[in-house]
Amino acid sequence: MKPDTTRHIFIRSVNWLGDAVMTTPAVLRLRERFPQAQVSLLCAEKLRDLWTSHPAVDQVTTFAPGEGWRSVARNVRSLNADLAVVFPNSFRSALEVWWAGIPRRVGSGNFPRTVFLTDRVAADSGTVRMRKRTESEVRRMVGLPGAQHTPRTAYPTDSHQLHHYLRLVGYLGANVTPLPPRLVPGSPASQAMTARLATSVASGKPLIGLNAGAEYGPAKRWPLDRFAEAARSLADRTGCHFVLFGGKADIPLAEDLTRRLQGLTVTSLAGQTTLAELMAALALCRVVITNDTGPMHLAAALGVPVVVPFGSTSPELTGPGLPGDPRHHLLLGSAPCAPCFLRQCPVDFRCMDSIPANRVVAAALTALSQPSETTG
Repeated sequence: MKPDTTRHIFIRSVNWLGDAVMTTPAVLRLRERFPQAQVSLLCAEKLRDLWTSHPAVDQVTTFAPGEGWRSVARNVRSLNADLAVVFPNSFRSALEVWWAGIPRRVGSGNFPRTVFLTDRVAADSGTVRMRKRTESEVRRMVGLPGAQHTPRTAYPTDSHQLHHYLRLVGYLGANVTPLPPRLVPGSPASQAMTARLATSVASGKPLIGLNAGAEYGPAKRWPLDRFAEAARSLADRTGCHFVLFGGKADIPLAEDLTRRLQGLTVTSLAGQTTLAELMAALALCRVVITNDTGPMHLAAALGVPVVVPFGSTSPELTGPGLPGDPRHHLLLGSAPCAPCFLRQCPVDFRCMDSIPANRVVAAALTALSQPSETTG
């Protein structure tokens, strides 16, 4: 398809925050391939702020929690797009674009969803699919002789999820060379957050973000006492200020961490920010120490270095930023069963417990020693 024959491109976004950030290189490449086309994107209402300031998207439409697929499809039909790029692998997302009457519909997946697509993009032969280990498998692996010396499973770097999305737009002739995920915070939110964190911003001291929660489950959470130990060490060495991130469910966790950091300059934003405000606050940080969760992807896409203890998940598959970017420090523990992709550890949590606070401190100091970068 020639660039000038495509008038209006519709993108069906994925529904999870971290996954949505990992689609941004593909969206940028799609814009590069079709510079004259109108680009409309549909996402869950909770993700609107992610896309409203994105340079590759012209129009953002959303669907509400619980909204039926027919209602969504009617709204999509009104856009009158001639090409749909369907990022999710769900049955519903393919059904929506078919019902909306978009003439060309590109996506990946298996039957029966593919009957709703005009163009199915086959998975790359080297594609690695995440597979949860069973509890019995984890216990067996941990109990094997010499298990304490067995390294965790590693995957090829080209198996990262962002390559999946790039292959979809590559089918349309877009360049599949990876770009770093890129986001731009909105100006109103940035101004408001700069004022809200004015004391720390004006201090001249580095502002370090701490994100101790993880919505997926406790298996992704580095122990809270390690967060506190690392923060106190960094404060002693740099005089830094801290800002705590998290959703409403993380408020008790943030309150506990605030108590542990008594005497230091700490501002908790847990449960107090919109997505736009979260992006603006992350962009003010010099480094963010975080679990593998949505704010990790946001910070990296905003140009902020992240330090991430990885336990039950794989940095090769879903790590932050561009795979291999040296600005980000992805720390792995010792566990033969990792990554297990389970929500809760069925054994002794050695994947996270084997990552000491001093490793996180050293990584954060390295990040602080590098020139600060900004997006925009």
